[in-house]
Amino acid sequence: MLTDAQCRAAKPREGIYRLNDYKGLYLEIKPNGIKAWRYRFKLNDKASWFALGDYPSVTLGEAREKCEAARKLVREGINPVQNRQIERIKREQDAANTFEAIAKEWLALKDWEEVTKKRRLDMLERVVFPSIGKLPVRQITPAHVLDILNKTVKRGAPTVAAEAKRTMSGVFEHAVATLRADTDPVWPVRKALPPNKTQHKRALSAEEVGQLLNDFDGHGGNFQTIKAFQLMWLTLSRPNESVQAEWAEFDLEKALWTIPARRMKARREHVVPLPTQAIELLKAMHPITGHTKFVFPNRDDRQRPMADAALRQALKKLGWATKYSPHGTRTTGSTRLNELGYRPDAIEAQLAHAEPNSVRRTYNHATYLDERRVMMQDWAEKLESWKVAAQERN
Repeated sequence: MLTDAQCRAAKPREGIYRLNDYKGLYLEIKPNGIKAWRYRFKLNDKASWFALGDYPSVTLGEAREKCEAARKLVREGINPVQNRQIERIKREQDAANTFEAIAKEWLALKDWEEVTKKRRLDMLERVVFPSIGKLPVRQITPAHVLDILNKTVKRGAPTVAAEAKRTMSGVFEHAVATLRADTDPVWPVRKALPPNKTQHKRALSAEEVGQLLNDFDGHGGNFQTIKAFQLMWLTLSRPNESVQAEWAEFDLEKALWTIPARRMKARREHVVPLPTQAIELLKAMHPITGHTKFVFPNRDDRQRPMADAALRQALKKLGWATKYSPHGTRTTGSTRLNELGYRPDAIEAQLAHAEPNSVRRTYNHATYLDERRVMMQDWAEKLESWKVAAQERN
């Protein structure tokens, strides 16, 4: 067996020569002075050799360790030369499969509205990508994930941390399913943070609703924003359903608004009866935006709808943001309609809350539409009376 002194003392000659060590390991000395470690092996009756690096960068001890690892592969019937090529290809593929690349691929596959995808991508770009976006997905550990979650919570954004946790887990599940990761590193730390409890804003009283509607009407904001806000209250639709409303969805003669499945949270078509106040609102909007696709088009790009962020910005300006959010409209509507004595099933049908039984869902739609017409007309008139009462108080 070789000694390190022999390796150092070996001088180049006119031709290549070898200094043998043990079980196929040898040091090859070239005429240009390069000393290269080689492992000679036979697999399937075919002789070959495997490069282990140059001396002295690879010491004698390191060469023996590398040779033993290669020898083990040969015993298992694996060619170490081919194995090295496969491992190199895998490393290159892993380097290309960054978390950011897979996250964007995962996001593109989701059956979500574009505005939802944009919002989720914005969160990833702000919270997750700066830490792990460029890392190969296989290299990301639970420690990376926990660091992101802790930092987000410490800056006072537990809701964002919860969203980041769900999103990262979804991306890793996609990576595992497509054989680009072995595990989901979110799983071991999923309970490291206290559960995020969404603080739902309470239902507004009749007096507060009247004051809110008066404040919004008189805040001097964009006419479209005011009308979108009013339509949301008159129909108890979700904020995004209202601001993204399309003219083709309305039948004013039948006083119906049919929201297609692609725009609904439950991905089911939803028919909304329109009170006369909503019809008047739409007729007032038609000369302004009737030539466009959207009832409330975006101010900067008329080919897109306005964003529901416009409603939140107006509420913030009015000082209502801490007491009420646009999504709270439905909570208030449900509470007040129950107080008015309407059947819970009719209220749930108006709010498009999911009915798991498809037969019952169809029955409810047919049975409650007339009742909902009366209910929503009553609701619209209540809103008007609450506004008048608020004006009188002021």
